[in-house]
Amino acid sequence: MTELRLEKYEIPAAELGPENPLPAFRTKTQDLPVTIDPSVPPEDGRHLGWRTGYRVLPHRLQDGYNRDLRPRAFKAYVLENEFLRATFLPEVGGRLVSLVHKPKERELLDRNPVFQPANLALRNAWFSGGIEWNTCHFGHYYLTCSPVFAARVQGSQGEPVLRLYEWDRVKGFPWQIDFHLPPGSPFLITRVRLLNPQEHQLPMYWWTNMAVPELPGTRVLCPADSALQSSNGKQIAMMHMPIFEGRDISYGADLPNSRELFFRIPDGQRRWEAALNRDGTGLVHASTSRLLGRKVFYWGSHAGGRRWQEFLSVPGRAYLEIQAGLARTQLESVPMPAGAEWTWTEAFGLLEADPKKVHAADWESSWRAADAALEMALPQTKLDQAYTDLARVTSRPAQEILASGSGWGALERKRLKKSGAGDRIPAELDFGSISEEQKPWLELLENGALPERSPEAGTGALMVQPEWQKLLEAAVNAGRGDHWLSWWHLGNMRLENFDEAGAHEAWEKSVQRRRTGWALRNLSVLASRDAVRENPPAIKFHSPENPTPTACELLKAAWEAGPQVPSLALEYAQMLLQTKQYQELHRLTSALPEELRRNERIHILAAFAALQAGELDKVTPLFERDFATIREGEVTLTDIWFAYHEQRIAAAEKIPIDDTLRRRVKKEFPPPQKIDFRIISEPT
Repeated sequence: MTELRLEKYEIPAAELGPENPLPAFRTKTQDLPVTIDPSVPPEDGRHLGWRTGYRVLPHRLQDGYNRDLRPRAFKAYVLENEFLRATFLPEVGGRLVSLVHKPKERELLDRNPVFQPANLALRNAWFSGGIEWNTCHFGHYYLTCSPVFAARVQGSQGEPVLRLYEWDRVKGFPWQIDFHLPPGSPFLITRVRLLNPQEHQLPMYWWTNMAVPELPGTRVLCPADSALQSSNGKQIAMMHMPIFEGRDISYGADLPNSRELFFRIPDGQRRWEAALNRDGTGLVHASTSRLLGRKVFYWGSHAGGRRWQEFLSVPGRAYLEIQAGLARTQLESVPMPAGAEWTWTEAFGLLEADPKKVHAADWESSWRAADAALEMALPQTKLDQAYTDLARVTSRPAQEILASGSGWGALERKRLKKSGAGDRIPAELDFGSISEEQKPWLELLENGALPERSPEAGTGALMVQPEWQKLLEAAVNAGRGDHWLSWWHLGNMRLENFDEAGAHEAWEKSVQRRRTGWALRNLSVLASRDAVRENPPAIKFHSPENPTPTACELLKAAWEAGPQVPSLALEYAQMLLQTKQYQELHRLTSALPEELRRNERIHILAAFAALQAGELDKVTPLFERDFATIREGEVTLTDIWFAYHEQRIAAAEKIPIDDTLRRRVKKEFPPPQKIDFRIISEPT
């Protein structure tokens, strides 16, 4: 019998902390530049970089976490039959944190024993392990550390099905994953549904990311003779499997640096990928044909790669990721027509194959042995039939809502009803009711004005959807809700929709209505972009000698106007460093309240200021603390480490800081592991 039940999932966990109240605006270009080597077939390069420019609004950054691990009981939903036990955490994106093969008593995934956010996702916070579901936009999904809806649905044989779903606020569409584990099935089957309810094309994105243990001899197999890989981080080129730079890249444990490959499975070939240990067993993932892409990611054996894996978990752990997506690579989006619905089926389970065959020196014979073993365990015809048979479950209403996500889907339904537009959101997706976050926007919808609040109370939830911008534009133009907060939100909407001049006008009006650090900070963002502004209206900090303040001056004005939130102090300090105002940086960081001075990012900036002042004794405490928010591959701490030793030796030996000394320092003073987050080796 299949069972779906609620359990406590207790592990040591860091606090996620408060969201960053300052909006993080999208890049000025929607497409990322990607250099494509001539070896890449034209059809593979068609969408590389398309609609992958960084964006996060209307979400806020999640950068307030720490490394203080304390016991936390997550609400877990366990889907189990006689073969598999799958554990999901709806509170953190619906992550599948564990998949146990019961007859073998074997965990198939990398099961992280802790919850430790780190700076790797679109909103910053991300944690490793298990299987995550990434949609909407290039990167780890916006809700990877946020709650999503979970529901119980009746399956095709009367068994319980777990459904995860949410309303995507960035592009305005619903997504849904139904998890099926029928009696007698040795594979967990998912049926994914993406729906574009808009009257325009959406740039769509999906990647299923599976973390598995990386043991000595673990081999990643995929039915592809070629792959796309990033050469020195500068261009996408094609390679033939499995040899790259003299190494068999299907074995990742001994690779010196981090590496990712996008396999080119040919048309007509079954789509699957597996990570098999020396005994020929391991996790296999297979799908129906819509899921085109397959990827492998290795951290590498370099000290930085090993450090990152332990930083995300506990010492002594190593993992790799096998991934599957809509496109050939992750560096692209796929055009999804207006009104389109895309569905596919995925399967996860244990593969058992002849170890001699799957570890043979000949690449093709190895993957064909795994392919044959998969066909015995789960024939493609059976997976295709499951896709058809489970379609009727996809459109069934839930029997019970098990966990709640956000109220934004419910608000969108109210907007559609109010506007008279057709509601294309599937009726079987119950988005619950409006919460406090949505109430100001509901008031705009129903009463025609956004309510005002004091600057000290914050700005409320953000909104950038064009339909809501039209409502707010109409309100302020009619004199309804003509206050600082309405103009502040309107400026956010305009900039996110590439109207820099309109955003500048809105934030100037916000300052005129009430002088706040919220609007002054956003004006600083524009100034740092060198935005073109003709004849801006004068506001209080302007002067005849300085008609257009610099970004740094605007941040200073924002800090003085308040509210003096930690993220604003950090931005101001960072700007002082960038503009080489070291004395002012020292004054700012020294004058901050003790709680702010303890902030790790403020501590880093204060160390830079101390280096410039030659106060080396104030730098050394930096090397002793634990850091939580360091970005993947970030070299800030190692840069400070090397600069500290360069200054120390130069002063002691009375020699100049030149290339000779820099090479000497890197050789004689390797950075401590706790501050080394590089993921490539230092050039020799």
